[in-house]
Amino acid sequence: MKNNTEIILSCGNVFADIGLPNPEEQIIKSQIIIKIKEEMELRGLTQKEAAEIIGIPQPRLSKILRGQFLNVSESKLLHCLNKLGFDIQIKIAKKSKKNIIGHTSLAFSR
Repeated sequence: MKNNTEIILSCGNVFADIGLPNPEEQIIKSQIIIKIKEEMELRGLTQKEAAEIIGIPQPRLSKILRGQFLNVSESKLLHCLNKLGFDIQIKIAKKSKKNIIGHTSLAFSR
């Protein structure tokens, strides 16, 4: 029996690999959600407790944590981190090379 499995090299962004719109935005959102999950685990918060702190209904938080966040803005997710006690700084810098599209990245300090 032959194995007809095709292996496709990832571009490094699973959202782009599967053809979702705005993959760079989706990867940023997923990184923010991972940070929310980490903070919940660190504090031992249930979804209900975290939802109360964040100010959203628990079912909505559950959907977000399960990856259903296409209709949730980055701004809303950043606000969730604020409610969990995180300061957020946004740095905007001009690209040094002309005619090149800028890139968005996210970094967390310890």
